[in-house]
Amino acid sequence: MSAAGFTVIIPARYASTRFPGKPLIDLGGKAMIVRVAEQARRSQASRVVVATDDARIADTCGADLIDFVMTATHHPTGTDRLSEAAHLLALEDDTIVVNVQGDEPLIPPEVIDQVAQTLAQNPRAEIATVCHAIHTREEFFNPNVVKLTMNGAGEALYFSRAPIPYARDAFANDASPMGALPSEIAAYRHIGLYAYRAKFLRQFPRWPVANLEATESLEQLRALANGVVIAVTVIDAPLPPGIDTPEDYENLRRRY
Repeated sequence: MSAAGFTVIIPARYASTRFPGKPLIDLGGKAMIVRVAEQARRSQASRVVVATDDARIADTCGADLIDFVMTATHHPTGTDRLSEAAHLLALEDDTIVVNVQGDEPLIPPEVIDQVAQTLAQNPRAEIATVCHAIHTREEFFNPNVVKLTMNGAGEALYFSRAPIPYARDAFANDASPMGALPSEIAAYRHIGLYAYRAKFLRQFPRWPVANLEATESLEQLRALANGVVIAVTVIDAPLPPGIDTPEDYENLRRRY
């Protein structure tokens, strides 16, 4: 099955605790949200749409001829906002939707295509996502780095902030969080780039928060708790950095 005709939706909120107004920061004469949309347009997506709750972001998109939909101000998760956007766009159940974060202006278009194609090629799956190998203990033991494990078919078994899979014997005498990982550990870092079937996006807001989701603070665990199959594609290296803070902005602004 081909991923042709997939839709990219880019959630963009103006209010941010760490960086208010982030989607509208200037990168070489264009707002960041415009840069992200332009990068997504370089993928094979048939449509790129910004989902925002703020008129200033909508006006900026409109001025640059970027499609947008207005969503509610308060959504408990980004997936809930995506769900509303899919509803407003009247997407058919089998439509593949790739969620590109609005603070990643350097996201490679080929990775967007790759996650969409991974979902298209896995009819059992309702979600596809991305990961890359972890090689250092610092990353492996860092709770801010989300790890995942997969079965032999490349489907996610679990996501965790804990170090998984934990090599009992290899760490028996040396569990120091420094240096290289033992070679026998196949550890992967999850990257929060997702492709969804529109049908799943309609179901997700109806499910209560799962215990695992609340414990780990990872909303993808709600999908696993409800029996959803998540296909995983492995890329060779981390994605270019996004912008989370003003310091990140200053570092990236120089590139433009």
